[in-house]
Amino acid sequence: VLGIRFPIRHRLLSGYSSFMSDSAPSAPGAQNPANDLKKKQKAEEKALKVAKAAAKKEQQQQQQKQQQEKKEAKDGAASEQPKKTKEKTLRLKEEFVNTTPKGEKKDMSAPMASEYNPPAVEAAWYDWWLAKGYFGPEINKDAKESFVMVIPPPNVTGALHLGHALTNSVQDSIVRWNRMSGKRTLWVPGTDHAGIATQTQVEKNIAKESGLTRNDLGREAFVEKVWEWRNQYGHKIINQIKRLGSSVDWDREYFSMDDQCSAAVKEAFVRLYREGLIYRDTRLVNWCCKLKTAISDVEVEHIQLEGPTYLSVPGETKTYQFGVLVHFVYKVADSDDEIEIGTTRIETMLADTAVAVHPEDPRYKHLHGKFVQHPFFDRKIPIILDSELVDMSFGTGAVKVTPAHDPNDFKCGKRHNLNFITFLNDDGTLNHNGGPFQGMTRFQARAAVLESIKEKGLFRKTVPNPMAIATCSRSRDIIEPMIKPQWWVDCQSGAKEAIEAVRNGSLEFTPPHHKDTWYRWLENIQDWCISRQLWWGHRIPVYRVSIKGNPLDDVRDSWVCAYTQEEALSQAVQSFKDRYDQADISVVQDPDVLDTWFSAALFPFSVFGWPNVTEDLKTFYPTTLLETGHDIIFFWVARMVMMGLKLTKQLPFKQVMFHAMVRDAHGRKMSKSKGNVIDPIDVIEGITLEGLHESLVNGLLDPKEIEIAKQGQKKDFPKGISECGTDAMRFALCAYTSQGRDINLNINRVEAYRNFCNKLWNATRFALSNLGTDFVPKPNTNLSGTETKVDKWILSILNDTITQVNEGFKAYDLSLATTSAYNFWLYNLCDVYLEAIKPTMNADVSVPENAQKKRTSQDVLYTCLETGLKLLHPFMPFVTEELFHRLPQRPGSKIESISIASFPQLVNEWDNKPIEAEVKRVQEVIHAARSLRSQYTLTTRVPVYARVNSESTLELLRNYSDLIKVLAFASEVQIIDKTSATPEGSAVYIVDEMIEVFIVVRGAIDFIAEVQKLEKKNVKLIGDMQTLIKKMSVADYDKKVPENVRKQNSEKQVALQQEIETTISAIENFKKLGGI
Repeated sequence: VLGIRFPIRHRLLSGYSSFMSDSAPSAPGAQNPANDLKKKQKAEEKALKVAKAAAKKEQQQQQQKQQQEKKEAKDGAASEQPKKTKEKTLRLKEEFVNTTPKGEKKDMSAPMASEYNPPAVEAAWYDWWLAKGYFGPEINKDAKESFVMVIPPPNVTGALHLGHALTNSVQDSIVRWNRMSGKRTLWVPGTDHAGIATQTQVEKNIAKESGLTRNDLGREAFVEKVWEWRNQYGHKIINQIKRLGSSVDWDREYFSMDDQCSAAVKEAFVRLYREGLIYRDTRLVNWCCKLKTAISDVEVEHIQLEGPTYLSVPGETKTYQFGVLVHFVYKVADSDDEIEIGTTRIETMLADTAVAVHPEDPRYKHLHGKFVQHPFFDRKIPIILDSELVDMSFGTGAVKVTPAHDPNDFKCGKRHNLNFITFLNDDGTLNHNGGPFQGMTRFQARAAVLESIKEKGLFRKTVPNPMAIATCSRSRDIIEPMIKPQWWVDCQSGAKEAIEAVRNGSLEFTPPHHKDTWYRWLENIQDWCISRQLWWGHRIPVYRVSIKGNPLDDVRDSWVCAYTQEEALSQAVQSFKDRYDQADISVVQDPDVLDTWFSAALFPFSVFGWPNVTEDLKTFYPTTLLETGHDIIFFWVARMVMMGLKLTKQLPFKQVMFHAMVRDAHGRKMSKSKGNVIDPIDVIEGITLEGLHESLVNGLLDPKEIEIAKQGQKKDFPKGISECGTDAMRFALCAYTSQGRDINLNINRVEAYRNFCNKLWNATRFALSNLGTDFVPKPNTNLSGTETKVDKWILSILNDTITQVNEGFKAYDLSLATTSAYNFWLYNLCDVYLEAIKPTMNADVSVPENAQKKRTSQDVLYTCLETGLKLLHPFMPFVTEELFHRLPQRPGSKIESISIASFPQLVNEWDNKPIEAEVKRVQEVIHAARSLRSQYTLTTRVPVYARVNSESTLELLRNYSDLIKVLAFASEVQIIDKTSATPEGSAVYIVDEMIEVFIVVRGAIDFIAEVQKLEKKNVKLIGDMQTLIKKMSVADYDKKVPENVRKQNSEKQVALQQEIETTISAIENFKKLGGI
């Protein structure tokens, strides 16, 4: 059963039964037959023991089963009760009353609390920062360098989610680092009107509250309702941004439909129109029948189907089948021939205007130039030859062509000058071109057309067809390709400029691999449809000319573009006065609005007052960095670059940083309907499962979606989400950020960083108690010359940390920066240095040498705290500000806030790589001793021995024996040479060929109890292994079980095998040591 063996790093030794040879070790690769025989015998003995234990386990299980069956027969109890597990305690936000007047500095005179409490720590600081003006560019106004960034504006449709929290956490960390690094820093905040998303939300809300539609209200009243919604939820979003600690300049806050942005949008449109870059054309668009508007590609979501699948469709009372190819035939006109066609949308055959075959396909050469008869209309459809559209090897090699309802067919129709027949109304019902099916919905028509084809004898078969269904992300309706007259932007010249900007290095990408995506997309760019059939948004500044109230034909010459209606009428009169009486000419503004991304593309300069040449525009444009998700590289980043180059003749920013996308712990995209969308405030404050459920009910999900979402929440958050605080959440999100990769966010990890905050709190509290109330730090960080080796070591490590954190920020590698700062605090300062100086802090200071040593360590400790807090501040602004104000200030310091303190820089004097190497070697010994203590669950101090194989190592470890004693929790430490005997009753950990570490366990362990405990554990392990092997031995295991599950099972088997081996070895050694 247990055929895999693993080396055990350490083993037990005794004076009377040693497992180590006194002779010199064999050369690598040398063979020893006697040893091989012993190993074989030992393996056989272990295998026998495992088999016996397995038999014993099986016998016990049989007995338990019989007992259980008797019990069930007696009282009808359930067959197997679930195991009781220790329930996790849900921690929620504690009520805290902030007594600090708004905008004033927090009173820090009260004693420091015994533990970290996020609400108390976070209170008052943000309002004070705002009152002091720390977030404006006036701080560091004389700096030679500037750092400017415009916030990617969140949609005004509701509350922020963790994706926004990631964006804000990453950006604010970068902004705070630049501000602390002495640059003139500006981060401009704002929100986006989000045309289609907001209109959809408000329409749902109105329908829920009053049962009315926007058409019932009328355009003007409806837009007023949307403004009310914006005023309500816009403030909620702003407050959330503030809760996150974002150090934006609120004096420059923008909204994408405020007067300044609206003026910029109108100016940009008019300029591009008059240059001929905006034009009117009738083309195929993504049409949402429920919303009755065209939508952009970014608002289209795809559902992957593996085969036949029934889906519900908005507005329909029944489900419809997707994922199938319906095969039917067209009869060749004036012939007995027929052509078999396969289609996933049988209803679109009503608008077919051709059947295409490949010109080289021998099956259809005799049909070249002929026609097929449409079965529902008196029209003949040409058989055309098209090598681009048709793949001879797919299906029947014949393709129905519906130019007005399919992107590929549209291109084919243009190539062959086919008729374009639209058979759908805007709401998805069939128009007069639907013939006998007019008035039906498109999916009712799908079923009806199929039935009629069967009745006519034209149906052949239905076959499964894996496919992707395009849906509207806002309404969940099935997208319908439709031909509509729309306004378009010619992107060809702009794309070339954008490509060249990246190629020549003017625009930098982090990570750089996104360049390939940039080139690939822009080299194949299509023109941009910018009109939307909505009421909420920037009304397009074009006006259609009418004569006596009758609109002219929808062609370019029938439209005028102007800043105002008066100007538009003047242009129309000027253009048409020779043909019509001036009194008969009028203009009506296009009811459509612009795509939201049009105004978003102008943000880098519109927020600074463009097209006016304002002081802000001259000072802060172009900006320094755009930080955003890689999912909108086309929809936003590329368009900002093209608009900036076209309208301002400059790149809008110099660098682009693409952050990761936040997914749930299972790697799924966050979706309200799945119940995995997390409000950052819920992470900050904590929330019960019932609270999570309530947030769904208060939303606008359908009842069915609410129940599915509740189940998702219950699975992921059985009790709810524990309070983590803002700092822990921010730190977790930044630590998760590995450039450009997706984040599978596990809330448990955020909670772990909450514990880290508590560690910071306790470490600072401990340090302050050792500094004393009368401690006054040195005016500088220069070395005094009295530092111990451990003092020098921690400063050298701090220096390394400073370098790594700064390098992380410079490279936008926040994972490096957070990891470095975290490791310094947790593993170096707390785990090593604070423990190492305890004897010094507790020494008798009446002895001058002790007093000097203590003062030196106090200075070093203060420097570590001061510098360490500054390193963490960009990520954890609240707790670091709080703790910073607990520290005494250096003489002459005028730093009011850590947020404007200078960020730590490399101190050459601290660098000490030789001592780092020494302590690293010593830590290996400490780690060995601690591992042995953990392995044998020792709770008392025991002697620790280190046997070394060289004089230099002997001297090194003896110099650090005091440190080893403290950190290894030893009663005594002895460094012995290679000739020394093995300590009796000891366990050994072989560090390497130079060092062996022993701890004396005899007398510190109850061997009989340990053996019993390990034997009980081993029985369970073997049972777990049997269960796993049985699971992995089922028929067709490799086929039925997913690869990731099989991998997990294999890894679990290896881990169980290793644990069984280790347990058996420990049992044997305990028995020998204890004489059992």
